Amino acid sequence: MATLTIRNLDESTKAQLRVQAARHGRSMEEEARRIIRSAIEGRQPITGGNGLGSRIHEHFAQLGGVELDLPERSSLPTPAQFDSQANLEP
Repeated sequence: MATLTIRNLDESTKAQLRVQAARHGRSMEEEARRIIRSAIEGRQPITGGNGLGSRIHEHFAQLGGVELDLPERSSLPTPAQFDSQANLEP
């Protein structure tokens, strides 16, 4: 196990930590460990689960979907032109 020293902790924060630890029936050190652990675990990326798109879909799937009619493409897309002549044409 590693040791962590926190310097310049103001007295108000220390007193609040002491009160919170007492409420939970823990030492100040154990309370600080749990606070740090929960803060770190809450920020870890989800691994082995669904990606962001899948999670958004799952969240909104219960609302139902919308089917859109896509128009037929009437012309092929044209590639971008990056030469100097492209800027002169209207």
